[in-house]
Amino acid sequence: MIANQKEGEVGEERELSRRGAMVLSVLVAGRLIVAAHAASTADPAHPPLQLFAPKPFPALKFMDQAGRHISLASFHGRAVLLCIWATWYVPCQKEMVTLDRLQAKLGGPHFQIVPVSIDTGGLAPVQDFYAQFKIRHLGIFLDPSGSAMEILNLQEIPVSFLIDPDGMEIGLESDAPVWDSPSMVRFLTHVISSKSPT
Repeated sequence: MIANQKEGEVGEERELSRRGAMVLSVLVAGRLIVAAHAASTADPAHPPLQLFAPKPFPALKFMDQAGRHISLASFHGRAVLLCIWATWYVPCQKEMVTLDRLQAKLGGPHFQIVPVSIDTGGLAPVQDFYAQFKIRHLGIFLDPSGSAMEILNLQEIPVSFLIDPDGMEIGLESDAPVWDSPSMVRFLTHVISSKSPT
């Protein structure tokens, strides 16, 4: 009787050990999967936005804060992240904050973010937005007629285009990513350095 009881206890201990080992292996496997995913998102082979061979970009005109009519030709020689947005759309509001931080990190003679607002109210709502969300590093660019939506054949915003220093489109993002995330900053730094004049 005692022997049978001891054998039962040993069996239970073995079963608990086996279950514990299975749980541990599942946890380890889960951590490996998470680590692999994190590595892939930072891998240049898995860019955080869609890239393609350089192609001509439509002739788009808009205004700067002073009301001057300009185009992407004004930024020739610099890589440009052209963002079409509006103050009233919540995803754009979140995106603009991260774009402002990205401009602070990478903006300079070789790279500039050009956020073009399609607000019909023009300058005033954009200035209010910049003040409310403490946007300090981005310039103000306006398209109150909304012509960008037609010229670029857009159905929704926000949309961002990566333009090389020669004015050719090389990338597209039709969402509102965290633009200043470490993986995005590394990726854009690599793109900018590879496209910048030597």
